[in-house]
Amino acid sequence: MHSLQASARRMDCDRWFSTNTLDGITPVRPFNRTPPHLDTMLNHTEIPRELARELRFSHFWNSQLDLVFADVAPYYDQANQVASLGLWNWFLRQHLDLVETQPGQRALDVCAGTNAVGIALLKKEPSLKVHAMDRSTAMQEVGRRRAKALGFRISSTIGDVHKLPFPDNHFDIVTLQWASRHLRIEEVLKEVRRVLKPGGHFHHCDMLRPNNPRVAKIYFGYLRFCLNLTAKVFRSKAPTLGCRDYFLDALEMFYSAGEFSQLCERNHFIQVKHKSLLGGMVGVHCAAKPVECSEPLTVQPNP
Repeated sequence: MHSLQASARRMDCDRWFSTNTLDGITPVRPFNRTPPHLDTMLNHTEIPRELARELRFSHFWNSQLDLVFADVAPYYDQANQVASLGLWNWFLRQHLDLVETQPGQRALDVCAGTNAVGIALLKKEPSLKVHAMDRSTAMQEVGRRRAKALGFRISSTIGDVHKLPFPDNHFDIVTLQWASRHLRIEEVLKEVRRVLKPGGHFHHCDMLRPNNPRVAKIYFGYLRFCLNLTAKVFRSKAPTLGCRDYFLDALEMFYSAGEFSQLCERNHFIQVKHKSLLGGMVGVHCAAKPVECSEPLTVQPNP
């Protein structure tokens, strides 16, 4: 199935090159560590960012990330505390500060990982019905134990978040954090909008690409140091060690906080707002599905 989808997407890429249309998406020129079979195509042509990201990183997304998350699951939260110099919980508070809850609402935590956000939501409003979805069984097993230890119940689904297995107009709140760099993000945004109730809110938090080149240079240098440090301290295995360059490249090719807001608006969210933290190194976003949007958003299947 993956090979058929990949072939179809390459045909889409060929059609794009033949028509040379940007479809309103900011073009980017990819960087040096592109897989060899894409060198000529990507180094000499400006292409839409989402297409460039998929062509460059689909190998990691499809075959490597599950192995990485299985490796890092036992120490994921501790490693992030170390790498963030103790700011990890502060980022979580900044994220949750924008989330307004009401008793009995349904909340979906997309790419839930170890359930940090789901647990924080239940601490904020214990009557919420929280559902977690993630690709990694190992990460969700850690999250299940964390929630159970605190007396919280979080339902869980393991699967592909590009195709959310939930009805249209179902959730009051959808959250996504620390994962959008690893996704075909526009597909996920369409699915998030579909499952949100009219008037429901989407909340996003992630590492982003700083606009300031000096900040970016310091940021990427520090991240490289942290990836090497945490790999040594927590004795990361081969899959994680092999993805260190990928984590930096994926971030370098991702969006700034302002660009991610524009991406939300292009995907028909309203009331989009964001906070940039630490000079744009981290961004927190909030957006709403229009109240008048009672018709489900049609998501075209992958070719």
